[in-house]
Amino acid sequence: MGMDGYFGEEPARDARFQVKQRWSECCNLSDDHPQKRTEFLHRQMNEELNSLEISARALADFPDASWALRLRIARQCADEARHALMFRAVMEQRGGFVGAYPVLNFQYRIVCRFTTLEARLAVQNKTFEAGGIDALATAVTETAQSGDGELLRLFEYQEADEIAHVRYANEYLRSAMAADPRVALDVARALTEASGAFAEVFGSAAHRVRYEVSAETRLEAGFLPDEIRGATAALAKKKAAGLQR
Repeated sequence: MGMDGYFGEEPARDARFQVKQRWSECCNLSDDHPQKRTEFLHRQMNEELNSLEISARALADFPDASWALRLRIARQCADEARHALMFRAVMEQRGGFVGAYPVLNFQYRIVCRFTTLEARLAVQNKTFEAGGIDALATAVTETAQSGDGELLRLFEYQEADEIAHVRYANEYLRSAMAADPRVALDVARALTEASGAFAEVFGSAAHRVRYEVSAETRLEAGFLPDEIRGATAALAKKKAAGLQR
């Protein structure tokens, strides 16, 4: 499947943003670059906007979902909006500004292309945000060691919210699959397509993973032990593939 087949439309962005399609087109700074942290905060701000837009689209596109599920998605919208504002504030305090660096909207373009709520929750919450809580577990530890209290509080707030987002998706999807086994096929197909799309965006960089699967936070987020073992094995395979390149 080519690039066009994997992706839907771009979310709206104003003229301040430099929107790119692939990771290689972005500003990939070395770890010792003085703007490395500011660029990261700018990128995270836009990714939180993507998450907000995906959740808002879910509310608009699936009005017949149960009230309990819609309430959780609405709360996620509020959380993601708060995260975007937090990242913007800290980024600007450190000398950055909106539009200072290129951004990717791959999450929105991948997720909103799917036509079922189950597929969207499986890819956004159970996959992208699950990887996010793994990365945040590492970020919290490293930031605590660095003594950057302001950034540590941001990561801790974000981690708590993202765990809740992953947990409600896990609970809903488990129930939906039990009620209708066809949901599992829909989810599997979406995950396969999302994996292909991710590879299109990131290329060889997709294998450069700097965190480990956090069993503790994944358990809190509603993953089963077998799922955690599977995620750990998959991450190890990805890292091994990166070393061979």
